[in-house]
Amino acid sequence: MTLAETLKLAPVVPVLIIEDAAQAVPLAKALTAGGLYALEVTLRTPAALECIRRIAGEVEGAVVGAGTITTAQARQSAADAGAKFGVSPGLIDGEGVDGALPLLPGIATASELMRGMRAGFTHFKLFPANVVGGVSALKAFASPFPQAIFCPTGGIDAKNAADYLALPNVICVGGSWVAPADAVRAGDWGRITELARAASTLGKR
Repeated sequence: MTLAETLKLAPVVPVLIIEDAAQAVPLAKALTAGGLYALEVTLRTPAALECIRRIAGEVEGAVVGAGTITTAQARQSAADAGAKFGVSPGLIDGEGVDGALPLLPGIATASELMRGMRAGFTHFKLFPANVVGGVSALKAFASPFPQAIFCPTGGIDAKNAADYLALPNVICVGGSWVAPADAVRAGDWGRITELARAASTLGKR
């Protein structure tokens, strides 16, 4: 599956910070039950790679990815764990479209976007979206960079996601609101499924 195909699976890619690997499978099942299939497990906890391994091996329908990839080594480690795509907060020196797994690099400026396009990328994460101009920035990028497609992340929630998804150069958005930390800690998978179901109906498909 190409990166574009993965990002088209649903309008929202959950951004997940999982502290306990035992939570990974029930969390992923709750999200996929609600219609969100591309799941970004951020490499911000010691359990992250084990979470990716478990989701990849045990959750039918889930396309698990790794977030917070900042090095070539992390990209490879994520692929080895079973991740099908990677997400980076920025451009990684020396890393292009050819690598251990498809990569969605983060950009915040026109100059970074141009660097990413020279490296062969067509799909980008605008990050942190709410800090670097959000909807207005994406509208501004559309004319000079018509070939660039975005998954904005950062400060996006149920209230403003549709504003981003209405833009022609936005393929999906990333957000953590569909898996609140308190619900994950409590194992309230039903609540997470309901949040995912609501998110799966946002914007265009």
